[in-house]
Amino acid sequence: MDKVITISREFGSGGRELGMKLAERLNLPFYDKELISMSAEESGLAEEAFLHYDEHISIQQEPFKQRLYTPFSMLYEVSMSDQIFLTQSRVIRKLAEQGPCVIVGRCADRVLENSINLFVYAKMENRIKRMNSLETGVSPERMEERIREIDKKRKDYYQYYTGCEWGKAQNYHLCLESSLTGVEGCFNAALAYLQCYI
Repeated sequence: MDKVITISREFGSGGRELGMKLAERLNLPFYDKELISMSAEESGLAEEAFLHYDEHISIQQEPFKQRLYTPFSMLYEVSMSDQIFLTQSRVIRKLAEQGPCVIVGRCADRVLENSINLFVYAKMENRIKRMNSLETGVSPERMEERIREIDKKRKDYYQYYTGCEWGKAQNYHLCLESSLTGVEGCFNAALAYLQCYI
């Protein structure tokens, strides 16, 4: 394998686990949350800022009048979410220059020009069941609400920074539905696809 594998995923679909399995099988470095501390170190910004803006954008709330008439308007400042996206993009490119790896999320499929891009999705009931097996004590209704909220943030973030539609099949090389076969089935399908490339 001489390319970076990127994994975009719906929350609760098992995309992170799939990435870990692929990295282990192909003996590649794996990056997900690790990108947060690496980006914080690269930029000198606090890691808490990266955690706060991780895969979602923040809309600046500034009065319209102030935006129009004040030369010191926040309109001219680079927002924190933009700074974080740019820093993470630099880190992702540096990692890709070091060699093949597996990167989960953070628009890596669009940041890199020559990667193999996977998207993992699942039916809502399967995602609720999966997440409730990891986080006990949350009602299915509340978990569904949380899943939809995180997916919306990811979708908005992806579309804001890439101009592409998150989850649209044409934006990826392979889309995998984990409801029927689980992560293991997705893993086998992804390996078969990657072996055709290798």
